[in-house]
Amino acid sequence: FNQNEAQKLGKNKNLVFICGHYKGIDQRVRDNLVTDEYSIGDYVITGGELSSLVISDSIIRLIPGVLNNIESAETDSFESNLLDCEYYTRPELYRDMKVPEILLSGHHQKIEEWKLKLKEEKTKKNRPDLWLKYKNKN
Repeated sequence: FNQNEAQKLGKNKNLVFICGHYKGIDQRVRDNLVTDEYSIGDYVITGGELSSLVISDSIIRLIPGVLNNIESAETDSFESNLLDCEYYTRPELYRDMKVPEILLSGHHQKIEEWKLKLKEEKTKKNRPDLWLKYKNKN
């Protein structure tokens, strides 16, 4: 399962999740009723309920009106094959740690360039697979 699949599934009017438990779902059901199967990672959990919740949440947040600002979802990690950058809030100084000066500058273009650089560095370091997808697209 990935962000592209969330966007595709979000276009459906109805979704039904069949959640297997322990060894999964009867093969006859899989062969005759299941249209898509998803994995949320390379690990095993007891049943499909938690996976369904993860998938549901990623779809629901894309519905207009669910988030305060849909642009927030459009700039999240995986929308551009880049991990998201760090975020800072007020106060400007917290336990002797300052918000980066660029964020206080008011220069929106430079801030966006700074954020992009951070996203690229973070993705390159933590998710080389995504970095390759990003570089091949751009």
